[in-house]
Amino acid sequence: MLLNNSHNDPEINRKINDLVGHPYSLLDRLKMKGIGSPKLRITKASMHIYNLLQLDQNTNTCNIELRPKGIILAFQKRLETYVLVIPYYKLSIYKGSSNEYSFHKDTYFIKILAPPLDASIHKFVSRIMSEKKKQQPTSLDDLL
Repeated sequence: MLLNNSHNDPEINRKINDLVGHPYSLLDRLKMKGIGSPKLRITKASMHIYNLLQLDQNTNTCNIELRPKGIILAFQKRLETYVLVIPYYKLSIYKGSSNEYSFHKDTYFIKILAPPLDASIHKFVSRIMSEKKKQQPTSLDDLL
């Protein structure tokens, strides 16, 4: 779900919390050694997101926040903040051959640059994949 999260709207906050869970507490954030990504450079995006990215001539960057049941991918254009809310069960991550990671949800996608020497990006994407794996059901009993 792509949302404009520039204003503190309780309805939007409720939708985000329903999809990906409430934000981690301060203690949990300290235990996890942070829940946010470094600044990520966007190289490509789906048409909906691409149209928003073209609103100004600034460098297209984003960051990712971990939540208990998914991730929030956020970027800013002009004075607006947009978020792509992705629950783990709809998240697909692909590693491209040209030093890119691609995050997909339904018809939305964002590709980010991941230079081989920038270990922080690779480490964070590994954390996302391990958190996603924790959320996967391990047996049929978990599904029922």
